[in-house]
Amino acid sequence: MTEPAPGAIDPAAPPSGPGCSDCDAVGGWWVHLRRCAACGHVGCCDSSPGQHATAHYRSTGHPVVQSFEPGEDWFWDYAAGTSTSGPELAPPTSRPADQPVPGPAGRVPADWRSHVH
Repeated sequence: MTEPAPGAIDPAAPPSGPGCSDCDAVGGWWVHLRRCAACGHVGCCDSSPGQHATAHYRSTGHPVVQSFEPGEDWFWDYAAGTSTSGPELAPPTSRPADQPVPGPAGRVPADWRSHVH
């Protein structure tokens, strides 16, 4: 496990919302959620059709994400390509527990498994 670069994590940055803000903007859906540890942007994982968490890293250079799933607190450093450590981030620390996976409710196609990466 590596240590993140200085400035890669802002523990005070709140999450951008309860789901992937990029998917929400276009009516999309996600499998799992990741939260940028620098600015709080919530994006979808690489299994999701949009892969918005990785796209956020590529467009901003913010390398560290934390899982935004209930019961998970792991961090990933895109720049190092490995897990990393980090402090507790500002609440909430996950999507709502009643939000389905994949989600959000009402936008996931019946054949969703054929769309994952």
